[in-house]
Amino acid sequence: MPSTIPIQTDKAPAAIGPYAQGRTGAGLVFVSGQLGFDPVTGAFRGEDLASQALQALANLQAVLQAGGCCLEDVAAVDVFLTDMIDFVEFNQIYQDFFGDHKPARAVVAVKALPKGGRVEIKCVAVKASDA
Repeated sequence: MPSTIPIQTDKAPAAIGPYAQGRTGAGLVFVSGQLGFDPVTGAFRGEDLASQALQALANLQAVLQAGGCCLEDVAAVDVFLTDMIDFVEFNQIYQDFFGDHKPARAVVAVKALPKGGRVEIKCVAVKASDA
């Protein structure tokens, strides 16, 4: 029996490579990097940072929920931006989304993201019942 179990939900886009949307085990939920893809159409929600960031966060939340967690269970977030000029705008979107909950976080600039995305977000959460 594997030590982690894959997470699969149709409320977030299917993985675009050989990986799971997320995995859960030992009281933790690991959410793979989420781009701003609409889970129904498979296309980016929009070309602008705000549209992609909001959709990526919604996708992240859907995978968390499928893994038995909520935003308040998130312990750490990693964010990948293709342009650090978007940092301030992203911060506001992120703050509005997470509210008073403030997970540990890293934001790094990358040269490119899959399919020309502008932002990718992944996280680790601790299941409340196991905290």
